[in-house]
Amino acid sequence: MTSVHDTDRAPNIVDQHVGMRIRLRRKAVGLSQDKLAEALGLTFQQVQKYERGLNRVSASKLYDIARTLRASIPYFFEGLASTETVNRKDVSEPDSAEFLYDLVMTPEGLELAALFPRIERRHRRLVLEMARALVRESPVEANVD
Repeated sequence: MTSVHDTDRAPNIVDQHVGMRIRLRRKAVGLSQDKLAEALGLTFQQVQKYERGLNRVSASKLYDIARTLRASIPYFFEGLASTETVNRKDVSEPDSAEFLYDLVMTPEGLELAALFPRIERRHRRLVLEMARALVRESPVEANVD
C-alpha cells in the first residue's frame, strides 16, 4: 500500500510544507542557512534538505528549530491541507501548498511573498493582473534560475 510518505521517492508534501515554513521563518528573522545550521549543530546542506523537504525533520529537531527561530511548533504546519486532501489522487486543481513551496523556493518569489501583504489593498489587484499578463506573454521555462 502506498502512503503519502513514500510515493515514488518524491519529497513528501508534508515535509515540503514544513521545510517551506522553516525557510519563511528563517528569512523573516534574518538568519542565513549557515547561521541556522550552526545554531542547530548541522551543516548548511542539511538545512537546505530540510527546507526543500528532501529530508524529514524529526520531532526533536523541529523543536530545536522552533526555539532557534522563535516560532511555535504549530507555525510549521499552518496552512497545510488536511490528510484527506493530501491523500486524494483525484484532485483536479493543484494543491496550494505546492504553489507556495514553488513560490518561496526562489529568491524573487520569497521577496514577492514578503512584500505583497504590505502593498495597499487597492493595488494588489493591479499586481495580480500584471502577473497574469506576464504569464500569458511568456510561458515559464523549466528550471530557470
